[in-house]
Amino acid sequence: MLPVPDTAIIVVAAGSGTRLDAGAPKAFVGIDSHSILRHALDAVFAAAPAQVIVVAPSGFEGDAETELRAAAGDRIDLARVVTGGDTRQRSVAAGLDALWGDVTRVLVHDAARALTPPEVIDAVATAIDGEIGILPTLPVVDTLKRVDGDAVVGPIDRSELAAAQTPQGFPRALLEAAYEAALSSGVEYTDDAALYAAAGHDVRQIPGSARGFKITTAADLERARHLLTAAAAAPAEAPAAAPVSWSGPRVGLGTDVHAFGGDGDLWLAGLEWPGEPALSGHSDGDAVAHAIVDALLGAAGLGDIGEHFGTAHAEYAGAHAAVFLARTRELLEEAGFAIGNVSAQFQGNRPRFSARRAEAERALSAALGGAPVTVTATTTDGLGFPGRGEGIAVTAVAMVYPR
Repeated sequence: MLPVPDTAIIVVAAGSGTRLDAGAPKAFVGIDSHSILRHALDAVFAAAPAQVIVVAPSGFEGDAETELRAAAGDRIDLARVVTGGDTRQRSVAAGLDALWGDVTRVLVHDAARALTPPEVIDAVATAIDGEIGILPTLPVVDTLKRVDGDAVVGPIDRSELAAAQTPQGFPRALLEAAYEAALSSGVEYTDDAALYAAAGHDVRQIPGSARGFKITTAADLERARHLLTAAAAAPAEAPAAAPVSWSGPRVGLGTDVHAFGGDGDLWLAGLEWPGEPALSGHSDGDAVAHAIVDALLGAAGLGDIGEHFGTAHAEYAGAHAAVFLARTRELLEEAGFAIGNVSAQFQGNRPRFSARRAEAERALSAALGGAPVTVTATTTDGLGFPGRGEGIAVTAVAMVYPR
């Protein structure tokens, strides 16, 4: 008999999927041979044991039960399906009503975030402590503007923003009380963290995952299919780290070179540089981020950037630094490594970097889960293609260590 867990995961799969427009409730739309819900549940059951409650739309409880049994395996005794309500809040409330008495921590997860790694689920559950709610996030890397109709009113400081993901985790008793208050007031909140904060409780962020994006539109569904196809096509032995007897820190070196000539504005060191000429490349041409990726992969013995993010991987076309670095961190974690620190230097006549150095280091560090990152810049006294203003060259060094 399985021990009774003190953690529960409510998987919300009761949405109609109107924006996806696939002819069925979103959770039951296929990504590949499996549905969105099945992929979400595969990750849930790959995480630490928990009570699993799937909230299904009325009339689809049997379909949800089928998916649940296929994913749960020998953990099926920990799982059940309940019927959702006419709003997301009422659906989560239905899940809360089904909690076992031993549960003290509750995670609420959107089935639409089907590719969220099990490591993120475990990290949220582990971080719940006292009265603090836990929210996985990613840094906002795009330049944001406040608009009024067609008029651009002004910029928004993205250093104060983060993109929220799920699962979101909470102490059970406080979450139940917060839901009672919300249902009584009739206020609908955008997510559980907002509902919990409105009840007067603190919420803390932890690093999320680039794979935890929400499947809302047909383009999101296609992105998920690309990611799964790429993973299935990867050699069976990758990304296994090369066996070594050394158990101490390991150092990797990465270099990258990009010429000016891309479309739009420059992206460098995880930041957009309005008015600066863009670098050309398969993604956004961010040579600093790419050199860091190569340094980290090399330190862990996991190949190079071309193997994991090259032109064969269409899903990374146009991607920014946060996506590359977050996925690289996941690869290292899967191989049993943690990041110690990273140092990068770029050579080029532009942009003028010193005024935004701290901002760039914060953005890169956040994408790597908080690992220290330093970036320096230098010119070449007119020598070589950086000195002639034709592009930028970067060298990065990274230290990783076995966990």
